[in-house]
Parts: sequence; structure tokens; C-alpha cells
Amino acid sequence: MAIKHATDQNFTEETSKGLVLVDFWAPWCGPCKMIAPVLEEIDGEMEEKVQIVKLDVDENQETAGKFGVMSIPTLLLFKDGEVVDQVIGFQPKEALTDLINKHA
Repeated sequence: MAIKHATDQNFTEETSKGLVLVDFWAPWCGPCKMIAPVLEEIDGEMEEKVQIVKLDVDENQETAGKFGVMSIPTLLLFKDGEVVDQVIGFQPKEALTDLINKHA
């Protein structure tokens, strides 16, 4: 499964089923650029466990505000539409895979 890009309009639909890791990011954010290839790897290796969704906070401020995103990257883990975990800032691949496995 490829990484999806969510908007304010389709965010609820994209996070409503199964395990979904949402990356709140912006194009100008250095740590966001560092975590992008890590998320690509995880998507390739764990696609049967988790869907990865990216949300550009500059273009989708309503959703970012709803979840109180103040720093980016912020990663929220949703399970069937509910937030079950959160991490802020760059995370190594192992930390993210552990986070996903804890809820899978």
C-alpha cells in the first residue's frame, strides 16, 4: 500500500478503519524531511499492519488544530478512528515499528 495524503475533507475517512499512522508535516520542516524515508521503509515492510497517511499542516490547519498539533513532525497513531498513541519529533525506525507493533 502506498502512503496516502489526507486533507481536512477526507481525514476522518482515511483514519476510520484499522491501524493508521498519521504524519503531521510541512514542506519547510527539516525533521519532517528526515522522517519521510523512514516512513517509506515502514510502509514497505509493515503494509499489512498499518496504513501511513501524511497531512500537510499548512494546507490543512483545521485538522492539525483539532488534534492540538503544535510541533512537527507529530505522528498520531489511530486505531479504528481513535488516537491510541503519539510521538513528536524525528523518531528512528525501530521506535516507530515498536509503537506500531504495540497496537497491532
